[in-house]
Amino acid sequence: MGAREVDRACLLRLFEAAVDRARPANCLGGHLPSPGDGRTVVVGAGKAAGAMAEAFEAAWHGDVEGLVVTRDGYARPTRHIRVVEAAHPVPDERGLTAAREILDLVTGLGPEDQVICLLSGGGSALLTCPVEGVSLAAKQQVTRELLRCGAPIGEINTVRRRLSAIKGGGLARAAAPAKVVTLAISDVVGDDPAVIASGPTVPDPTSPADALAVLAKYGIEAPAEVRRHLEASSDAPDGVFPLTDYRLIARPRDALDAAKALAEAEGLRVIDLGDTLEGEARDVAPGHADMARRLQHEPGDSLILSGGELTVTVRNAEGLGGPNREYAMALALALDGAGGISALAADTDGVDGAGEAAGAIVDPSTRFRAREAGIDLGRALADNDTHRAFERLGDLVATGPTFTNVNDFRAIIIRSRAGKFHAP
Repeated sequence: MGAREVDRACLLRLFEAAVDRARPANCLGGHLPSPGDGRTVVVGAGKAAGAMAEAFEAAWHGDVEGLVVTRDGYARPTRHIRVVEAAHPVPDERGLTAAREILDLVTGLGPEDQVICLLSGGGSALLTCPVEGVSLAAKQQVTRELLRCGAPIGEINTVRRRLSAIKGGGLARAAAPAKVVTLAISDVVGDDPAVIASGPTVPDPTSPADALAVLAKYGIEAPAEVRRHLEASSDAPDGVFPLTDYRLIARPRDALDAAKALAEAEGLRVIDLGDTLEGEARDVAPGHADMARRLQHEPGDSLILSGGELTVTVRNAEGLGGPNREYAMALALALDGAGGISALAADTDGVDGAGEAAGAIVDPSTRFRAREAGIDLGRALADNDTHRAFERLGDLVATGPTFTNVNDFRAIIIRSRAGKFHAP
């Protein structure tokens, strides 16, 4: 096995270690509450919701019923908790139907009952129940515009919460006076419960004015019904918020720690940039390329590790790609064939934006192989069409559904004092 294959295999092992740490079967069982005297109703939403329901049933000792909604292709086999699929990232009628059924399930419970809410990334789109006066079509339009403009997830969810009857604490209010326990897998920077799946079991810390400010910041012309609702909404909280128990069972930091431990066991010195990186993917990559080049002049082999959530401003609606593939392509362009540097950038949920791939791998031969194949990497990046370019190169990371979601994962291996790549 050559150096290129060795490093690519190492990068894939690191990614798998990160993902495996956050799989519900490996992290949910130790966080369960005790069975109560009344009913236990399990509800939830997110890309990991099906696997969370499966893991819950495997670990739970007692009667249970419920419903969770997950992304198309992410359902898992369960016996008592029904798993339904819906569209992501733009919500659809199936998500609306599921959200209404979930509200019906938790409404009318008593203080002896408990609701277990299983949440993970993707829940904001999958658990959709617009407030009265706002149509699903209007919410779909606003969601599409927010996704195209490259807004960070915190800002997107500020708007989503204010247009929802179930997000921003709506689920917890409907379930009162039953006990509510949330088990959440975080996919957001800072692990803020109000942002994870738009916080259906926690109070909304933002206001209608905040949502209007996000729309104005990106020049989004929202449908009239959306603007009317936001302008007429009150900032005042609707009574005392019910007490809830919120438990984070997996975080982006946990996934990075698993990859870091493996990298160090394989003899790499890890430069850990943390799990909170944000920004435009193509703008972040050149700085990481510069760091990698500098590390080549230091003794020993190194690994730059980072998480967080990068974004893409869509300039070409016909392109296929996502933030991890844009980061990888911008990194390959910035490195320009520098020897001894290989990288992987992928989304831990298995889907990076548009196009069925988690991300991509680049290595010192990437630019040479692209030129040989007649692929203009710069043009592909400019056109938001990185998926097709990496597909032709055979450099996509295609995992299929991972049944979890702890945000982006990026790793750059730097071999000390390697020269520029030269074609064989």
